[in-house]
Amino acid sequence: IMATDVGDDREMREAQRDYLDFLDDDQDQGIYQSKVRDMISENKARLIVNINDLRRRNEARAAKLMNNAFEELLAFQRALKDLVASVDGTYAKQYEEFFIGLEGSFGSKHVSPRTLTSRLLGSMVCVEGIITKCSLVRPKVVRSVHYCPATKKTMERKYTDLTSLDAFPSSAIYPTKDEENNPLETEFGLSIYKDHQTITVQEMPEKAPAGQLPRSVDIILDNDLVDAVKPGDRVQVVGTYRCLPGKKGGFTSGTFRTIMIACHIKQMTKEVSPCFTADDVAKIRNFSQTRSKDVFDQLARSLAPSIHGHEYIKKAILCMLLGGVEKVLENGSRIRGDINILLIGDPSVAKSQLLRYVLHTAPRAIPTTGRGSSGVGLTAAVTTDQETGERRLEAGAMVLADRGVVCIDEFDKMSDMDRTAIHEVMEQGRVTIAKAGIHARLNARCSVLAAANPVYGRYDQYKTPMDNIGLQDSLLSRFDLLFIMLDQMDPEQDREISDHVLRMHRYRDPREQEGAAMALGGTVDVLATDDPDAAVEEHEELQIYEKHNNLLHGSKRKRDKIVSKEFMRKYIHIAKAVTPVLTEEAANHIAEEYSRLRSQEQLGADLARTSPVTARTLETLIRLSTAHAKARMSKAVELQDSEVAVELVQFAYFKKVLEKEKKRSRQEHDSDSEEEEEEMPTQRSQRAVRKSPERTSPWMPRCRLEMLSCLQRGVCVCVCACVCVCVRVCACVRLYFEMSRLLSCLSSPRLKEFKSSLFAVFQSAHAQSVKMSALMDDINKERQNTFAEAEVRGALARMQDDNQVMVADDIIFLI
Repeated sequence: IMATDVGDDREMREAQRDYLDFLDDDQDQGIYQSKVRDMISENKARLIVNINDLRRRNEARAAKLMNNAFEELLAFQRALKDLVASVDGTYAKQYEEFFIGLEGSFGSKHVSPRTLTSRLLGSMVCVEGIITKCSLVRPKVVRSVHYCPATKKTMERKYTDLTSLDAFPSSAIYPTKDEENNPLETEFGLSIYKDHQTITVQEMPEKAPAGQLPRSVDIILDNDLVDAVKPGDRVQVVGTYRCLPGKKGGFTSGTFRTIMIACHIKQMTKEVSPCFTADDVAKIRNFSQTRSKDVFDQLARSLAPSIHGHEYIKKAILCMLLGGVEKVLENGSRIRGDINILLIGDPSVAKSQLLRYVLHTAPRAIPTTGRGSSGVGLTAAVTTDQETGERRLEAGAMVLADRGVVCIDEFDKMSDMDRTAIHEVMEQGRVTIAKAGIHARLNARCSVLAAANPVYGRYDQYKTPMDNIGLQDSLLSRFDLLFIMLDQMDPEQDREISDHVLRMHRYRDPREQEGAAMALGGTVDVLATDDPDAAVEEHEELQIYEKHNNLLHGSKRKRDKIVSKEFMRKYIHIAKAVTPVLTEEAANHIAEEYSRLRSQEQLGADLARTSPVTARTLETLIRLSTAHAKARMSKAVELQDSEVAVELVQFAYFKKVLEKEKKRSRQEHDSDSEEEEEEMPTQRSQRAVRKSPERTSPWMPRCRLEMLSCLQRGVCVCVCACVCVCVRVCACVRLYFEMSRLLSCLSSPRLKEFKSSLFAVFQSAHAQSVKMSALMDDINKERQNTFAEAEVRGALARMQDDNQVMVADDIIFLI
């Protein structure tokens, strides 16, 4: 046994000497000497080494490091400490030990949780996957210091377990008495601890075999690696694969629990700000100045170019990505700057595709669905820790998307209780939890982009938007914009959409050979932590516009250039940092248009509101104006910004409601035909006279009912040969025919003009009623194209049928 120990020590010293020669590369390129100096200047204790460099310098040592990871990594770390001590002896005394992290090509040891098998135990492996669970960070004692008051002596004890690199674990018994049974006091200030955390990495769903559940592996993080990742991150973890014996009833069983002890973690989709060069910033500034007039339209057209149409919705999504300006007042109240959008419409109108584009464009976006999400899943849940049994909080989707976007598909499939849970998040930007003895407040300052279907599956245009949407006003008022997307039958539009979709399906990558068979499997996996193609793309010059492709962009859109996705992401990142200030001119315009929106809500005959016009609408106008100013890289919100915001709100807040044609019932038609057979020819002609206005106009005013009842009672019989004619009834008939003629030619703009003038009269009079004579004087004052009395009465009658006004004794009452 002694000979074995001496041999092991000699091998350890030899390995340590080889690793020290590798790190001390002053005579070579000096890469790791400079890395060690950078590590000391940044006050860190972990050096990242590329295994390819070691393989180039000492191939045999690299092979031993890959196969016998524990002993070799321990020698590597001791060599690093010796090098740090030679460079800066004071810095080497600050840390108990220094650590080595590995990256580079791992070949057959680049695996997934499914392919981690027993042959890899004790080896250095690289595992790819998604983090599904993170435990709390807890301290683990490394060295404890104890003082004995009786003997005035101090003793130390080191602790190692199976997760350490040491060959044998130490005893886990904490000393309370010395050898002479004297009590010991722990010196906590002199003791050394390290952070400890356990995470679970699951196999990526796109790489899991079809029809099988993804597998997972537990990974232990220590020291500076804790809290480096969060659930949902896609990572590559490099570490040693080890098994831990499991005890049941005091006996060690034959099955073992396997874990990975990480030495390096690399995020594959890290949400960091894009890397900017001086040339990128100059291009962005030049683009915003040269295209200052239509930069907003240019960016909106470039959003989701594979989706045809929906110009206003794309503009709104661009405003949502840019966001408004958040304000925290002196009294502590917060005015949110996040913009929330709800898309409601028929199936197959690209709602989900728009959400998917936002997921790939926004720097931080969390996807979820209405049926697969609960209220606590969106906000926060109280769970029980399996290791300690303590209650703790787990963040939901909206908390994880803080300062980002939450995309909720199938929003209408959520239950009312779950939808109520997000009310506080959408307006206040935080989640308040008070249950299970935990009272906490979590930040959830995120924008919400939701897509839903109408109540009846398809949108019924003969019902009001509120009947189709089926959501309560308290939730709808929290959405800044609500868009109704209809699948309308328009031959020209359908032809353009079909041409666009067919071009998308015909498109193939330019690098593919024409006529070549497409691979059924996925792309080739890169068995390394660094993708060589990604490094080349980072150094490529930033392209402002995408290259024109007839299949992607079509021949009609040759002039309309599409901004590249990378340029769009960088432009939005810089534009979000601008904080425009509202000017006096824009503020006055927003206030005026807000009051007009409130009045338009009251006097909309063929228009119905999609969401309530409240004081939140005023904040919506300010946020949209600010987002438009950010798109122009302007420091002030000007009049043109407020005009675009008003246009977006008017498009989103009001929707036309069609009226069904009133058809006569079949019984009525049958009874009329029977009466026609029995009646005289003169009576037939009279009824034909009475029916003619009914065919010309579907509207039936009350004076017409009275006139018809007079004719039916025989007050006057109008026959061509009649000598004795009742003048009063015939005048009534002439007035009715004149009103019918005027109403049949009363255009929709003319009716809207009358309604706005009528409301202005009520507003100036500060009353709920006005006389007909005063109305005629006020409504035709300073107007070239005046309203005739019959025209005014006809318009009032139509508004009375819509329950907007009431006319009695030539007095008009506003309902």
